[in-house]
Amino acid sequence: MAGRTPQMSVEEFETIAHAAPETVTLEFLGGQLGVKKGMDGDRSTIVSWMARRCMQIRPELDLCWGRGLRVDAYRQSRARPDAVLAPEAHFAGHGEWSDPDGALMVVEVTSYDSDTDRRDRHEKPAAYGQAGIPLYLLIDRDNCTVTVHSGPDRQVGGYRDARVTKFGETLVLPDPVGIELDTEILKNYVR
Repeated sequence: MAGRTPQMSVEEFETIAHAAPETVTLEFLGGQLGVKKGMDGDRSTIVSWMARRCMQIRPELDLCWGRGLRVDAYRQSRARPDAVLAPEAHFAGHGEWSDPDGALMVVEVTSYDSDTDRRDRHEKPAAYGQAGIPLYLLIDRDNCTVTVHSGPDRQVGGYRDARVTKFGETLVLPDPVGIELDTEILKNYVR
């Protein structure tokens, strides 16, 4: 992400993103405009599954879909994770883009497109870690794995730790989330 010349200012991006139709989701990471592929049925089912698990185990938390976040140390990037876990009503009263303070975890589910590797496996963990978000959960349908990134590094971006779990294994999300997930069901939602 570092070293690239921004395509536009953050203000220009926000104007474009605000005017985009509902069928288009735009992001602005590292000064570069990106189009996030819409959710297919399996991807949205995975996010719904996560929401149910969170509500059952931690009812005091909300899993918000498509919440716009100002990410990276200088808040010059804009991301729309598939979901953001935060205390109940944390984002009430916020506009389209929120600071990541208070977010406990961001969740991304890979889409089947050409820039998934760059965006979900490299750019997003760098931005989320630099923003200080405690956990980044990547549900990777290409590799049939779930990766929990923890220990955000605000200085260089990214996370100090990444733990990979294969679909079908039990996954424990560390504090501040503290949820155990049986990932067997995720096998049903891959191509």
